[in-house]
Amino acid sequence: MEKSIIPQNYEEWRHCIIVECGLELTPSYIEERIASLQDEKVFYTKQFIQLYGQQHHKKVLDWFKQARDSL
Repeated sequence: MEKSIIPQNYEEWRHCIIVECGLELTPSYIEERIASLQDEKVFYTKQFIQLYGQQHHKKVLDWFKQARDSL
C-alpha cells in the first residue's frame, strides 16, 4: 500500500510543514493559521474544507494548536 501524501498524524504534518514546505512554525504563523482555520467564512478555509473534508480540517486545526502548545 502506498503512503498518502496527506499527513495522517501530527508528526507527518509537522514534517510536511517544516521539511517539505520549508515553513517555520513561528508563534505568529501558528496564531494566524489557527485564526484563519477557525473562521469558516474565510475563502481559503472554505476551499480547504471542500477539498479535504471537515474531519481533516479539524485535525489540521488541532495540529496547529498542538504546535502552539509545544512552543
